[in-house]
Amino acid sequence: MKVMVGGTFDPLHDGHKQLLARSFDLATSDGTVILGLTTDAFASAKNHPVRPYNEREKNVATFIENQGYTTKWQIEPLSDRYGSALDADFDAIVVSEETLPAATEINCLRHAAGLHKVDIHQITCVLAEDRRWISSTRIYRGEIDEHGHLTGTKSDGTSG
Repeated sequence: MKVMVGGTFDPLHDGHKQLLARSFDLATSDGTVILGLTTDAFASAKNHPVRPYNEREKNVATFIENQGYTTKWQIEPLSDRYGSALDADFDAIVVSEETLPAATEINCLRHAAGLHKVDIHQITCVLAEDRRWISSTRIYRGEIDEHGHLTGTKSDGTSG
């Protein structure tokens, strides 16, 4: 099975790791995972700083390699909301609750272009200790770490 997944992956947190794990599980060792990594220009729209593409690419590749997956995989630049998902030949896309609308749009656009719809696999977002989603924004604000542990520091540097 050929599976697509995309994101900024900065910082690479437990929610991202679950998203990637699900992608590799779906693809199985006989399949392929195509990972769309947002370009610096596309990622600049985020409301927090984002590391450069090559650094994020290295971090994601290191994580994947350390997991010991035998599935083929590749990283491709993602310069918009859809990337190659609008015209590529693939079977499934893995998304979080937050990115489900983009996958639905992809299927609508594929259908309008006469292409087959792909299976959408949604993971549940990973919760932090405070039972709220782990997110890069919350990590950059200093609310939580990459594992969802509360840091006790607010974004203005005060404790709380």
